[in-house]
Amino acid sequence: MTDPIRLDLTDGILTITLDRPAALNAFTREMMAAMIAAFDRADEDDDVRAVIVTGAGERAFCAGADLSGGAETFDYAQGEGWTPDSPVGPDGEVDWEHPGIRDGGGLLTLRIFACRKPVIGAINGAAVGIGATMTLPMDFRLAADTARFGFVFARRGIVPEAASSWFLPRLVGIPTALDWCYSGRLVAAEEARAAGLIRSVHPQAELLPAARAFARHLTAHAAPVSIALTRQMMWRMLGAAHPMDAHRLDSRLVWARGSGADAREGVQAFIEKRDAVFPERVGEVWPRFAPWLRDPSW
Repeated sequence: MTDPIRLDLTDGILTITLDRPAALNAFTREMMAAMIAAFDRADEDDDVRAVIVTGAGERAFCAGADLSGGAETFDYAQGEGWTPDSPVGPDGEVDWEHPGIRDGGGLLTLRIFACRKPVIGAINGAAVGIGATMTLPMDFRLAADTARFGFVFARRGIVPEAASSWFLPRLVGIPTALDWCYSGRLVAAEEARAAGLIRSVHPQAELLPAARAFARHLTAHAAPVSIALTRQMMWRMLGAAHPMDAHRLDSRLVWARGSGADAREGVQAFIEKRDAVFPERVGEVWPRFAPWLRDPSW
């Protein structure tokens, strides 16, 4: 079986390329598993400073779920006889808490959400359905001027997935999110930029170089452990009930980081007017006093 993605690690940037161009990089379970594994690698490899996700070819970033199964594509219970591991019981009732009913797109977006490295989407063409929603937990999205975004779920008779009902309104606001999801219309790159979904729009040939330059800009002078913690702090606090929650977390992390080798190096480098060389590595230094710092699924 052909691998559904390609990986390239160059200059500290792990580029994940969705690699089914003949199928417009349509999303499959195999692609989901391969992408989750790639983000596992990114977290475990301290040589990875940032992650870029893009698509092969010029027509599509990802055209959405692979619809080659026809009208039954989203009928996940079809033909599934009862087994002890099935979410459908022998009486035909569905166990709605069963892990077997979890949305594959959501498994991917939650893994991206938990990533310890900056994540940049380089949207090289059409991003439809999961092709759009998988980009939402990425920190930044850069788009080719030919890119289009489609939250087309209502047009397919289903609903937004991949935790997009949490991510999308936070990025573009509830009225815009509802417009895009109710209508299912295709949104041009410039409209997406104006709404705040896209950071910048580029000619096709300049997109990936721009994403790589931006990744280097983000990571060249910062401590990797500090970036990893900052990413989680910012995302997690979007759901905090009160600024006191952020104050508690800030206080603990400043205390924990302040006594480490990175903080000493950062201050000394500033005093000596030189670039810092941070010694601590994400895989080795990770505070343990918050549940999500121990368990990314929390």
